[in-house]
Amino acid sequence: MARLCPLFSGSSGNSYYIGSSCAGILIDTGRTAKQLNNMLETCGIGIESVKAIFITHEHIDHIRGLRVLASRKHIPVYTSAGTLRALENLGCANGTFQADVIDDKGMECAGMFIQPFRTSHDCAESVGYRIQTHDGRTVGFSTDLGFLSGTVHDHLAGADLVVLESNHDVGMLKNGPYPYPLKKRILSDMGHLSNQACADELTDLAQKGTTRFVLAHLSSENNTPELAFQTALCSLTLAGLKEEIDFQLSVAPKENIEGKGIIF
Repeated sequence: MARLCPLFSGSSGNSYYIGSSCAGILIDTGRTAKQLNNMLETCGIGIESVKAIFITHEHIDHIRGLRVLASRKHIPVYTSAGTLRALENLGCANGTFQADVIDDKGMECAGMFIQPFRTSHDCAESVGYRIQTHDGRTVGFSTDLGFLSGTVHDHLAGADLVVLESNHDVGMLKNGPYPYPLKKRILSDMGHLSNQACADELTDLAQKGTTRFVLAHLSSENNTPELAFQTALCSLTLAGLKEEIDFQLSVAPKENIEGKGIIF
């Protein structure tokens, strides 16, 4: 069976393991190499199980540990062409590890098939990923997006498990301490997804057959796990769907200190 294990989630760093007990991939490496390695151990995953790293975009909370982890452990890295150029310009992809482009056709890795899709964010060329596991299960993964385009929806639809950004509560953001330009950026089509936008998408996906949802990349300043969870739960319930019967809902922890994963 396949396993999704959130290692870190949020503005302080993001990284997820997807795979089996013996082989899998990391999506993003937003903490130090030491922190990532320690968290993998906490989750019962040996670093030798990580066969590749797939990067969504070049912001520091998604690549902080990339250069050290990939070079020391000889792990190949894949991302979009635009993100790879950005990583090279940042000095992160500096020839000390294998770094290649994954195109829209996707590729096989660790007994899975990984396909990228474009997302809307203020960076070079951000992507989400649709992953088919070794036993035919499907994961849709998308964080750091200003809005839900038709492309994103199409790649999430029909997945068994969806990891989707639920970054902020609009009221908390508008009334919070952030300066106006930052608020404007987050609320824009190149920013981050709100709780309500996430909840609306989850409801549509659940009605099309997705049964497991993980809320990801929550803001520490403009959201709470309880608020994100209740916003999604309310939307799903109002659509006539029942928790633990029609769907399962959870929030990715900022740090997975309990080492929990989702078997699907």
